[in-house]
Amino acid sequence: MDLNKLLVNSKKNLDTDDKPDSHEELHDGKFVQLVSFMLDDVEYGIDILSVHEILRFPEMTRLPNTPPFIKGVINLRGNVIPVVDMRIRFGFPEGGITDLTRIIVVETGGKQVGILVDNVYQVVRLPVASIDPPSELITGISEDFISGIGRLRDRLIVLLNMTQIIFLEESEDKGFSA
Repeated sequence: MDLNKLLVNSKKNLDTDDKPDSHEELHDGKFVQLVSFMLDDVEYGIDILSVHEILRFPEMTRLPNTPPFIKGVINLRGNVIPVVDMRIRFGFPEGGITDLTRIIVVETGGKQVGILVDNVYQVVRLPVASIDPPSELITGISEDFISGIGRLRDRLIVLLNMTQIIFLEESEDKGFSA
């Protein structure tokens, strides 16, 4: 899927979907653009500035002795890029590969990484005033992964901290650690 095509399609929807709901947001003018994707019927978002491209599911090479959430590596124009299966990383059951399955290539920590998702949903323009910090009810590993919760009309979009998701390592004795 071409990121530019996704952006053009989202701009068509901006007139109806993403108009600010309040007078304050209209004058504030601060927005973030996100690429949203679905996992287990929950919408997640990552900053569009960290997204390099969106790929259909390619041939992948599995590596020995890697954490279970590392699906393997892909060759992207001569660059070897690790792919993180977001379902496994979040503790969801492993999903099958469908026609909608995509790999979002992001840059985090100066490195390119692919994240395997069920479906890239759309590009969203979200007012900063509509983003809440992670809830006090979210404890444990979730607070490391989530940078905020976005509200857009009747939708909730979980905003992800890509650095923590990719580089937080599993620890045998105590869940996850940095």
